[in-house]
Amino acid sequence: MIEHLPALMIAVPLFGAFTTPLLKGKPRAAALWALAITAVTLGLGTLLVREVTAGGTMIYVFGADSPGLVLPSGYRVPVRIIFEVDAMGAFMALSAVLMSFIGAMYSYSHVERESGLEKYYSLLLLLEVGILGMVLTGDLFNLFVFLEIAGIAGSALVGFRNYRGEASEAGIKYLIVSAVASLMVLFSIGLLYGQYGNLNIAYLSRQIGFNTVDMIALGILFASFAMKCGSVPTHHWVPDAYTEVPAGINPTLLVATYASLYALFRVSFSLFGEITLSMSSVGWIMSILGVLTMFIGVTMALVQKDVKRLMSYHAISQTGYMLLGVGVGLTVLNDPAKLAAFGRDAMAGGIFHIINHIIYKSLLLMTAGALFYVTKTRNLNEMGGLARKMPYTTIAFIVGAAAISGIPPFNGFASKFLIYETSYQLNPLLAIFAMVTSVLTLASFVKVFASAFLGPPVKEYENVGEVPKPMIAAMLILAALCILFGLFPNVVLDKLVYPAVDALLNLGGYQTWGGVL
Repeated sequence: MIEHLPALMIAVPLFGAFTTPLLKGKPRAAALWALAITAVTLGLGTLLVREVTAGGTMIYVFGADSPGLVLPSGYRVPVRIIFEVDAMGAFMALSAVLMSFIGAMYSYSHVERESGLEKYYSLLLLLEVGILGMVLTGDLFNLFVFLEIAGIAGSALVGFRNYRGEASEAGIKYLIVSAVASLMVLFSIGLLYGQYGNLNIAYLSRQIGFNTVDMIALGILFASFAMKCGSVPTHHWVPDAYTEVPAGINPTLLVATYASLYALFRVSFSLFGEITLSMSSVGWIMSILGVLTMFIGVTMALVQKDVKRLMSYHAISQTGYMLLGVGVGLTVLNDPAKLAAFGRDAMAGGIFHIINHIIYKSLLLMTAGALFYVTKTRNLNEMGGLARKMPYTTIAFIVGAAAISGIPPFNGFASKFLIYETSYQLNPLLAIFAMVTSVLTLASFVKVFASAFLGPPVKEYENVGEVPKPMIAAMLILAALCILFGLFPNVVLDKLVYPAVDALLNLGGYQTWGGVL
């Protein structure tokens, strides 16, 4: 089974996605089936991480083991799909399966009043398939295919509550953004294939000479994946999508967003990383985009009254930290001394912040979903005194708010401190913007806490109580992870993060397979 782990990671949730519609009219059964499938996939993801950590990059070939198909023209080509799973891909896969499981658990009660739940859970599993395919494949065209799968499933889930005009609008907007990004990715893949006659990332990385066409392809790929990960100035779709999607889907949709960020990092390092002199400029662009993203996102969040929309703008802001951390590492990629001194640690901070943000932002969006579940409103001005009525949700919110604000000993502090320290060594202004953003983030969540949880109870909510137990369990699991990752950051860094960083930096290791194509 270990040998076939990459295939099973796709096959199990895909099987679940196609069998769930058979449970039409049985919402409880569909929910339990999705929960079981995501639990099995979580187990497989854990095994995959252990295998990659112990044995290095895994190569899995679907189809022909060697080039063997002869076309009528006499051209011999391989008919196969190649998965190349290094520590970075395994890190993202683990994030995807963990959040899909948590989302399915939370959804069990959160969407029980909705209709068409067999479609809901089928789309959740299909979204998981798209993410896993993106982070496990070693082939550019299949990256495009799985990007499309994730985009279609994500847009359907964003617009799932189609009786709300806002949800339908957000779903269409998400679909348009996904389609445009995918189209441009396909166009850039065509440019590279036209020059080099191959789609394997490892092979292409050894052939690219960075001519004018290559520069155009890099620019298109960079812009497309930056748009899909919610970077400024193409961040407009994020608040609508994250606000309107059911809160149980928010964790998986977050990972889908950062699967595009993963693709951006993979392209920058594994595909074009050999052109280190030119990639230094790309690193500066990434770092500046990171600063702009974090600052614009947090300032937009400060003026929001809709609690979930406020948190959605913070999701944009936190993406900036990831871009900044990895951008600093990319900037000094051609300077071994600086890379060893602070570049590698900067990348560790950015990649560590991916999983930290996925955990605490999912937690915060779930608390917002819990507030909506009880009060039927997302307007902070209509809430108050809910701490007495919803103690577990209040505790979960406090943990998530402290984590996103970078307060020790929660997980957000661990990754943010690495980013502050390393970005300062590149340019002090970068660190200053990052720290100011954290202060504004704290101010924003103090406002939310005071508006929703403190003060006298609002008359309309005098008889409300805590949310159902599956929702509480999902929130408390994420709250516990926020605390554990903050108290023991070195364990996560040593076991998951630094191996992922080294996988991106070890260009030769990723290129090994390319030499035998």
